[in-house]
Amino acid sequence: MEETIRPFETQAPQETTLLVGVEIKGRRTAWSMQDSLSELARLAETAGLKIVGTLEQRVDRPNPATLIGSGKVEEMVALRADTGANVVIFDEELSPGQQRELEKAIRNENVKVLDRTALILDIFAQHARTREGALQVELAQLEYRLPRLTRGWTHLARQTGGAAGRGGNGGVGLRGPGETQLEVDRQEIGRRIAHLKRELEEVRKHRAQYRRRRTEEAIPVVALVGYTNAGKSTLLNALSGSDVYAADQLFATLDPTTRRIKLPGGREVLVTDTVGFIQKLPTALVAAFRATLEEIADADLILHVVDITHENVEEQVATVLEVLGELEASDQPMVTALNKVDQLPGAEEIDLSEAGLPNSVAISALTGQGIDDLLARLEHALDEDLDRRVAAVWAGGSARACASARHDSERGARRKRHETRRARAGRAAPALRRILEDLSGFNADDADGMDNQDHDPVNLPHLRHLRFLLRFYDG
Repeated sequence: MEETIRPFETQAPQETTLLVGVEIKGRRTAWSMQDSLSELARLAETAGLKIVGTLEQRVDRPNPATLIGSGKVEEMVALRADTGANVVIFDEELSPGQQRELEKAIRNENVKVLDRTALILDIFAQHARTREGALQVELAQLEYRLPRLTRGWTHLARQTGGAAGRGGNGGVGLRGPGETQLEVDRQEIGRRIAHLKRELEEVRKHRAQYRRRRTEEAIPVVALVGYTNAGKSTLLNALSGSDVYAADQLFATLDPTTRRIKLPGGREVLVTDTVGFIQKLPTALVAAFRATLEEIADADLILHVVDITHENVEEQVATVLEVLGELEASDQPMVTALNKVDQLPGAEEIDLSEAGLPNSVAISALTGQGIDDLLARLEHALDEDLDRRVAAVWAGGSARACASARHDSERGARRKRHETRRARAGRAAPALRRILEDLSGFNADDADGMDNQDHDPVNLPHLRHLRFLLRFYDG
């Protein structure tokens, strides 16, 4: 009987890593070194690494050469040798010079020294699924790696006793080849970066056109934001009934996803899920993902998803608000969804008064608890935002406020088919009548004759716009 030969299953050995946490005295941060190091461990696991050891050090000031002190460097080298780790990851961003000095101290070409930024970039590269996402990640990686190219060519310097790079006597064919090849690589990467930036500028323009079309169609946009793994994709699925990929891991989804949902009053809105935030978010990523993150700043409403069960929930909230400030989106109207309440004891009786977050709704995106309340809160927040914009016309009278309110009123006119029009009419029409009469002194019931009356020419455009609003709200 012939024996069946089966191929051996092969799998690349799992890389092992040593994590190094550093706390710099005097630096203001909401995160403790231990909490930040725990998050780094979660990032390493997401990247497929096995953690074999950790080191911590508190320093008055970072060592310019190695970030940590010389004694701790020796301890790191010894621990790496004992554990056999082939990757050492620092929780702080390393300068190219610090990375090179640490690699020299380890004296093993097979061991990589990385920092948090490089680790996050690697995770992003694994999870980018669309062309846009791949372009953004590649740009961030190249801009990060460009000043760190030297390691790949140190073997050429060693071949010439270290003199070739200084123009020394390395012999024919060996004098300075490392520097020459290094410059060629830098130029090639520079050209690739320029190409990627052009490609992403086209992406940004396309997204801007898409947003303009959405504005013309008068569909409000809600941007989902939150710390990574807070449950944004799961919530998007719960709101829209879609099947967006969601997993219990950091940065499970990178590419923006938009779904149309219907609010209780019948109005339709677009909900966009964006990339999750994290503390020490690499600046290269923020720049590369500009086209994606602009969706947040241009949204009508921000829906901040918070993992209420996380032990660092306050720090995560602070990080998200800080990033929103950097994106110039901190003044946007916001609703906060306190997610995963099903994992809390007494989930049916959640008291939001102690959460310290305004406009909050307790929900479970997984079980559906609180979703109806959240939809009602979103609708109320959008109504309030529209009322504020309209009020800006008569309160401030600025050109920008007038243009914004005119846009919103036209958007409202297109929504006359919806049932919410009558509810808003009951609230707004009497107020508009009083404002018109206060500003112009004319009889609001004879609004058609307003152009024939004497008015301040500065106020006339605003009065005409208010008359339009009155007609809309009166139906």
